This record gives sequence, structure tokens and C-alpha cells, in this order.
Amino acid sequence: MINVSPARLAAYRILLEVEKGQAHSDELLRTRSVNRMTPVDRNLATALTLGVLRWQVSLDHAVKEFLAKPNAKLDVEVRIALRLGALQLLRMERIPAHAAITDSVELVKAKGHSFAARMVNAVLRKMAAKHANASAPELVSAEPAAAKPASSTAAELALEFAHPAWLVERWVAQHGPEVAREICAHGQQQSAIHLRLAFSAAEDELAAEGFKIGRGALLADARTLLAGDIVHTEAFSEGRVRIQDEGSQLVAELAGACLAKPAKKICDACAAPGGKTLILAERLTQARIVACELSAPRAEELAKRLAQLGKRVECRTMDASLLAATEDFDLVLVDAPCSGTGTLGRNPEIRHRLRLEDLPRQVERQRAILSASLSAVRKGGRVMYSTCSLEREENDDVLAAVLAAHPTARQIPLSAAIDALEAGGLLAPGAAERLTGSLTPEGALRLMPGASPTDGFFVALLERVD
Repeated sequence: MINVSPARLAAYRILLEVEKGQAHSDELLRTRSVNRMTPVDRNLATALTLGVLRWQVSLDHAVKEFLAKPNAKLDVEVRIALRLGALQLLRMERIPAHAAITDSVELVKAKGHSFAARMVNAVLRKMAAKHANASAPELVSAEPAAAKPASSTAAELALEFAHPAWLVERWVAQHGPEVAREICAHGQQQSAIHLRLAFSAAEDELAAEGFKIGRGALLADARTLLAGDIVHTEAFSEGRVRIQDEGSQLVAELAGACLAKPAKKICDACAAPGGKTLILAERLTQARIVACELSAPRAEELAKRLAQLGKRVECRTMDASLLAATEDFDLVLVDAPCSGTGTLGRNPEIRHRLRLEDLPRQVERQRAILSASLSAVRKGGRVMYSTCSLEREENDDVLAAVLAAHPTARQIPLSAAIDALEAGGLLAPGAAERLTGSLTPEGALRLMPGASPTDGFFVALLERVD
């Protein structure tokens, strides 16, 4: 039996799986084994896991200083143990240094790396001593921008905020250094937990159980979880409340408000996990819904989640790029698979997996799905395209390419949909002005992390006019 705290052991195992590309941290942090832990251990396991993923670049940089051979290739089990130890020593001041060091050493020993365990012990002890003696430690603050002068180059920003240099260079080039700084800083913060209430009474139910709930910043029906863990409540397990980023909710609300007349047949082309589909069903009450998902396991989970809609919804396990021109939809929502660079605060491991060469593959698929969706709507039908990407190739350039290939389609500004949401009382106070100020000259909505209280999103509306 490994003599390591449950929280550190859980975080170590999750980080190993993430490093090997086997799963996503948010999914692994909601597994049955994690849910069985005490709230204190579960919270620490989450903080350790996400902390390592967010600060991995700077943690590896800090570890290198104390390695006898800084460029040596370490086994993955050793790298992760060092990152866990370094995170606790440099960024989690309430954790005793001896506990962080001892457990990191024991984790390496348990994986059969006895020689490496001695090295881990020596590295972390040297790091702890330097950190304790430093009058102005380099990596103490969780918000380094407030503790030292602003970085002036993309390379400095990348190290300060632990982001890949190539990604920061792109953001500086496209948006300027100040916006790039806001994006990076947002990626290092714990993302707010936004809620969607299926019934208004669910808020009273949560309040009665001691949960602290705040209002959304953009949507009247959105809520923010201020304190508590709702995953184990009946309201969550029975679907009366669900976790969904407010930006994601907004995409569905805009889709529901973008039509001039009631819809009879709509499609959620990339529907899993189903949160947007449920909002569409709530707003477009007379419409029959086709929900598509390429992955068979995700499609199975989607069907279970949407079963409450009965015969109103048809779940298809299919590639949305194969939607037929004979479908005659009034509306297709394309929440396209993308790089996810707008969600790095919520999904920090993306920054370590994504490569520049991945973008062309994403773009090719996005174009195919959007083109098929335009063909599948009736004359006068509309297609809403959204991503949680900040990259121009996946947003503006995809629209331009698809519109060039479909001369009978046009882009429609989202201002009218925003006005419709405000007129219907669906926006929070002041949200209409904020959203209108985030529209591009073409009328697409661009929500930027840091400037917006949500993940980063791009949303655009197209209409088939032939």
C-alpha cells in the first residue's frame, strides 16, 4: 500500500493519464473514485491536478535549475512527481514542505524508481530551501502580473503565465500584448462554475441545502455557484440543475432567438453533451430536434440525457458533415469541434496537447460541417456557427471560405438576436450593451477571456438565401 495522502495519490494518477493522452482532467476529476473522497481531499486533488496543468511550463522551468543534468529526459512518473512537489512548494503556501516532498518521493518509489526517488528528494529539498530564503520568490503569487512589472515580449508572457510560446506569439500578433496578457491571466485562474436551472424552484432547493448562488453576468437564467459542491445533490443528479458555462448557454439562447418565425425542424449538429440542445428545446417549444454526435459512446450518453424530451428529439450517431441537402431544417446549430483555446482556464491540458499543425485539420472539418449544414437548411433557413477557439483560422477564415463556396448564403449580424433576447427579458442588466460592444464589424460575436466573464467564444449567423 502506498503511504501517500489520498488527494496527492488521486492527483498523481489523473496527471499520469492526462500526460499519456488517455483522458481529460475534468472527466477524471468526476470519476466515482474521486467522488468517494472526503470534500477536503477532493478539493485538494482538484487544486493539485489543475494547478500542475496550469503551471506546468513554469514548474518544469523551476525544476531544471536543480537538476544535475538539466536537459536529461525524465520518466513520466518522475516528471509528474516533481511537478506536484514544485507546485506545492512554490504556489501552495499552506502545505508543509515536508509533506509535499515526502509524498512526491513515495510516489516515485511506488512506481519502482528507487534511484530517481533520491533525486526527487534532493531537488525538492533544494527548491524548498531556496524558496524559504528568497526575499522575493519568483513563483509565489498565483497572479504574477500583480506582483511584478508587466512582461514586454511574447516569450516573457509565455514564461510568466506558463503558456506555450508559439500560442502566446499568435495572440500578441493578432490581438496585441495587452489582450494577450488578459487571455493568459484568465487561463491561470480557476474558472467560475456556471449553472443552468431547469426549474426556477431548483435555486430555492439549492439555497435550502446551504449553497451560495449568484446571478449570471449575461443571462437572466444563468447562475454562478459561489460556494459548495452540487455534484452530489439530487437536483444535479436528476437534471434540475446542470453545470454549463454561461458563454455556452448564450450560444444556445442566441440560436433560439435568431429566427423570424417559429421553427418546425432544427438540428444540433455537434450536440454532445447536450446542454445546448436542452436550451433549444426549452426556447423552440414547437420544433422537432435532430441531435447529431459522431462518437458512439458520447452519442449514447447524449440519448440518455435527452430522453426527457421524448419524441421531440431524434438522436443520430453520425458525422454532421454528411447532413443531407434534403433535410430542410429551419435552423442548424454548429457548435464545431475546435482547438478549445478559449477554455484554457477550464481545460488547462489543451495548451500541452495542441500543436500548430493541428489547426489545419480542425479547419478542414469545420468547413465540411458548416458547408453541409448550409445545404441542409431550407431557403431562408439559418445556420449558427460557434467555437470556443480564439484562433482566426477556425473562426473568421472558416466563415470566409464557406461563404465563398456558397454564393447564395450570407452572414447576418447578431445584433437582432441580441435585441430579441433583451426584449424577451432573457439578458442580465447591462448585458445587451456588453454583447453589442463585442460584435465584429461583420456582426459576429467574439467573447474574449479576461474581457468577458465566460470562456472564449466566437459566434456567427449565416442565412441561406437561394
